[in-house]
Amino acid sequence: MIHNRFIFIFLSFYFISCSNNYDEVKNINKVELVPAGLTKDFVLKYTDSAVLKATLKSPLNIDFTNQPFPYSEFPNGLEIEFYDEIEGTTTVSSDYGIVYYQTRIVSLEGNVTIKSPDSSFVKSEQIYWDPEQEWLFSEKKVLFSSDDYTIRAKRLDADRSFKLLKTGKLDGSFLFTEN
Repeated sequence: MIHNRFIFIFLSFYFISCSNNYDEVKNINKVELVPAGLTKDFVLKYTDSAVLKATLKSPLNIDFTNQPFPYSEFPNGLEIEFYDEIEGTTTVSSDYGIVYYQTRIVSLEGNVTIKSPDSSFVKSEQIYWDPEQEWLFSEKKVLFSSDDYTIRAKRLDADRSFKLLKTGKLDGSFLFTEN
């Protein structure tokens, strides 16, 4: 009888002291991302041979280059101006941006707009950019617009000048002149 009471008390303490909180178990191995740096009113100027080629501006830059897969985040949007002596200035803006340093890919999300010096523009909800290959791509709907045309496409795969261009299904209006 005393033996049974001892077992009952032991088991009672055992079950009371152990909790099965799944959320706590999940968080045991969770690593908190702590940025290497945080910059407000971020401005970066890119030069080549003492010539200004581009300016990147953002209200906030969060630098995660201390992570195994380093990246920089622009959670409050960004604007990039590309300067070309011959063609003029091209402006790129979005609500959110992230630069992945190992893959050298830039992801632009939310109200992405690319404005050319001739006032034509491209709009999408997301565009990826490979600066080394000077290549743009998106699997989201894309709008191309100029004085001569308005085109909507299901996807985008293009070089920076849009001379090499692949899209999905198209619709829109075009202005043709007769010769």
